[in-house]
Amino acid sequence: MTEPRPDAAPSTAPASLPAKAPALVGRAYVRMVLVLGALVALGPLTIDTYLPALPTLADDLGASEPQVQFTLTGIMLGLGLGQLVLGPVSDAVGRRRVMLGGIAAHATMSVLAAFAPSIEILTAVRIGQGVSGAAVAVTAMAVVRDLFSGRRAAGLLSHLTLVIGVAPILAPSLGGLLLQLTGWRGIFVFLALMAVVLFVVALRGMDETLPVQRRRPARIGATLRTYAGLLRDRPFVGLVLLAGLMFSALFAYVAGSSFVLQEYYGLDEQQFGILFGVNAAGLIIATQVNPFLLRRWEPQHILTGGVALGMLATTGLLVAALTNAPLVLVLVPLWFVMFAVGLSFPNTPALALSRHGEAAGSAAALLGAIQFGMASIITPLTGLVSTGSAVGMAVVMTGAVWLAALVLLVLVRPWSLVAEQDESAAVTASSAS
Repeated sequence: MTEPRPDAAPSTAPASLPAKAPALVGRAYVRMVLVLGALVALGPLTIDTYLPALPTLADDLGASEPQVQFTLTGIMLGLGLGQLVLGPVSDAVGRRRVMLGGIAAHATMSVLAAFAPSIEILTAVRIGQGVSGAAVAVTAMAVVRDLFSGRRAAGLLSHLTLVIGVAPILAPSLGGLLLQLTGWRGIFVFLALMAVVLFVVALRGMDETLPVQRRRPARIGATLRTYAGLLRDRPFVGLVLLAGLMFSALFAYVAGSSFVLQEYYGLDEQQFGILFGVNAAGLIIATQVNPFLLRRWEPQHILTGGVALGMLATTGLLVAALTNAPLVLVLVPLWFVMFAVGLSFPNTPALALSRHGEAAGSAAALLGAIQFGMASIITPLTGLVSTGSAVGMAVVMTGAVWLAALVLLVLVRPWSLVAEQDESAAVTASSAS
């Protein structure tokens, strides 16, 4: 039997207003795809470009491995909290102002990071980078919702998903090259220059997509009531926690892989970048296979299979780490963990958001905030339990995935979920990540 869904706070937008802004066609559509694609690449590049530099950064600033990994925690914390605040702000003042302000803040924070004299200041600046990145991410997705619906929205999201997937593959290789040419501080100078270029691109190529008559005051009381209604829905909460745990498994790998692969297995920066890309390809392949799987199975079935695969793969990874297995026996289960995470990424939000179409924006903000918030808490454990080998990373990844399986069984109960009949829900599941 389907669980009853509590009512979230209703939208205050007048019913007579159109649900969507007029859709773009032709060259205007292509320009929008290119502009949004460039903008959404900022977040993954900010997170992943400096990964090859983590060991060098630690030596230069006299920081420990956990301290360096807290710089990753900082940006994820900023990304999580920023979405909760800046989503409603963009509903009140428009998308363009928030987006341009976020890009300008990102450029400023990148310059400050380049000149950070200590690991503590660098961590604080990375939190600021996360908040500015949240401004870009939340407004980019809001622009899609403003302009498109149904299959056209899904088509644009598929393009953005490809960018989000490819950027992390290229970022470590780019970071390794910059590290050889300039050092770790040069990576942040590059990010600052990229933000300046993107500011010009957004200024010239991005029009406001939220008309004044469709804007809503960002009232704290109404926003809190909406979030409270969402949190009373047990399956929704379970899906949000599951998404956060799978995301945490991914970022435990992101935080620990540079130390494991470079320091323990002796790879150089470029070799690390290549292997990082190979593993990221597993995640991308899963998201591209997902539409074909949806032709036969429902999202909750694919999600269950993905979590089960993740349990097997992380267990294999843990055994390989504990037995000091050769590198190839670590890489194979790692690839399948990334594939399992890739299956969870599109299907978890599709199931969660389909339960609250009347508050999809708030539901998406809560989903993103908890994803990054949980990852910011769990990821530092990778360094704290590190033993100088792959064991610490494997323990955290295994724990996160097995907890996700427990949440799936106890809270989500996929057998009780009824497939959403709305066409857009199925399309979103096949194209979002």
